[in-house]
Formats: sequence, structure tokens, C-alpha cells
Amino acid sequence: MNNQRLKILLLGGTGAMGVHLSKILNNQGEDVYVTTRRERKGMGITYIQGNAHENAFLSDILQEYHFDVLIDFMIYNTSEFADRVDLLLSSVGQYVFLSSSRVYADSQTPITENSPRLLDVYKDEEYLKTDEYALSKARQEDILHRSGKNNWTVIRPYITYSEIRLQLGVLEKELWLYRALNGRTIVFSKDIAEKSTTLTYGYDVALGIASIIGKETALGEAFHITSDESHTWKEILELYLDTVEKRIGVRPKLLLLDKSPRLEWAGAKWQVVVDRYYDRRFDNSKIKQYIDTSQFVQTKKGLISCLESFLSNPQFRNVGWGMQGVYDRITREWVSFGEISTMKDHINYLLRRILLPKNK
Repeated sequence: MNNQRLKILLLGGTGAMGVHLSKILNNQGEDVYVTTRRERKGMGITYIQGNAHENAFLSDILQEYHFDVLIDFMIYNTSEFADRVDLLLSSVGQYVFLSSSRVYADSQTPITENSPRLLDVYKDEEYLKTDEYALSKARQEDILHRSGKNNWTVIRPYITYSEIRLQLGVLEKELWLYRALNGRTIVFSKDIAEKSTTLTYGYDVALGIASIIGKETALGEAFHITSDESHTWKEILELYLDTVEKRIGVRPKLLLLDKSPRLEWAGAKWQVVVDRYYDRRFDNSKIKQYIDTSQFVQTKKGLISCLESFLSNPQFRNVGWGMQGVYDRITREWVSFGEISTMKDHINYLLRRILLPKNK
């Protein structure tokens, strides 16, 4: 691609990473457009309102604006992606597909982009019959390889964190931090705590994506973009507990089970079995052609900063009252009176608090 200003579309780019990326690209002087389901305004960024899952909407905007680059943050099932891949690839000079480093199988050495994927080597027929996230992303990568075109780039982020997203194993902050701040027990498990993981600040991943935009050498290639560091989940847990205790003056209560309770729930178990049970360390040599990942925010420093930022004005999204009921059943606790605002959530909480679910 030439060095002229690029017209770039972020499809579904209103999440934490997309917001970072749109600002980075705008600051670099690119012409940035973002699809959104609701009306938005942003300095220097054009928002196009509509449902990006609808092919008619997508086709209309691609024909109208003639984008140079499309960065796709959408979550598709495999058949949905197959139905639109020709439109995506034929409409732009570079199509950037957000896959995931969850596609990789277990590895005893730092993972490279050529490391085996679960889809290619995992033998469990029950799992392979699903379109679980890691499998669907790998199958969609394969669709790109079979497309007959080479104007795509695959990006494989791993677990990212930000001022609004802080994970603990498979738990979003609504299922561990919300409980801690409301005086109830965090439920975690030793089987995950002992495993190593890699957590990367979302802004750094966005910088990595920006680094390959417009680069012809990145076409037809896959890249993971992660921190060079790895830490055990136990280290991350202790960091969270220390930071929360410093803020509220009381150390959060913790119940450390031997095994993750999600292993008992159909569907929910796979994220544990084929990801969190693996030690995840990455070799970033390939993306370092474009960006120096050693300059990414240090993991512990970044997590503390983001957690402290959130704690200064904690605003939770959907706290998942059904799952809160599941964990309260395990810890023999109850929500406080008036904490749940709707009758529907009350019923959902009580059903899960009294009856353990077979599914998530």
C-alpha cells in the first residue's frame, strides 16, 4: 500500500481494544470509521450506526466508502463468517481478522505462530463437534487460507486487561471483584492458580495491530501480540487481593477449591480444559518485526494501575445474578437485601442459589 492517508473501517470496534485502536490510528493521521449499534460521536472519528452482523448493512457501507483497510472485531459463528468472507476480502486492500491465541494447543515451549492449533491436534470428539471459541476462530482462519486471496492478516491476541476489564482465570471482574467489594467470598481454584498465563494491556495490543496496518509484508500472515512476560494465576490473585485490601482496608475473603466448578457445567468447561489448564507463554519474535513488545507495560504494574483506576470509581456492568447465586451456594452466603433491583434477577439468583446448574 502507498503512504497516502488510509481510510480504515473498524467493524464492531467499540470495545476497549477498538476504542484504543481507533484513537491510535486517528492520531497517526488515518481516516477512521467505526460501526456502532447506537449513536456515538468522537473527535476525528466517523461513527456509522447499524448492525454489522447484517450483510445488507455491511455491503452498503463497503460500497459507499471504499475503505483501504477493514479491521474486524466481530464475533461470528463459522457459517456466518463463511457467508461473508468473499465480501470482506473483495472490498478492501487489507482485511485484518481478529482471531485469538486460544487457538493454540498445549505447548511445553513458548508459543510461536507455527505452533500446533487445537483444531489440528486435539483428539476429543466431544469437543471437536462444538464450535467453541478456539475452534471457531481456527476454522475461520482456515476459511481465509482457502479463500484464494492473500490480502488478509490474522491477529491472535491472548488475554487482555484494561481499566474496565480485569480477569481472574475464567472469571470476569463482575464474578470476583464485585463479590470482594460487597463483602462476599471470591471463589477460585488451585488447579488454575498454579498455571502460568500471559496478560497484556489492551492499549499495547492495539499498538501492535496498528503497526501492521498498510504493511504488504503482513499480508497472508498470522501474528500473536502479547506481553513477553508470564505469571501464575496465583501471582495475579495475590496482586488483586493486595491492591483491593490497600484500597478498602480489608483483605477480601477467598475460597480456594481444588478444582474449578466450571468443569461440572456442560459447555463452560472447555475454556478451562483447553486453555486455562495450559501454561501460556509466547514467543513474540514475529511481531517484533513491526513493534518492540519489550516496551509493553509491565504486567504487574499495568494490572495494579488498571485496578486502582477502576476502584476509584467502580462501575460494574451485568454482574450475572445467576452466577452470583451459584457462587453464593458454594460459599453459603447470600446477597444483601435490596442489592438486586429487578424481580427477574431475584428469581434467577434464587434458582441458582438453591439449585446448582448443569449448564453455565
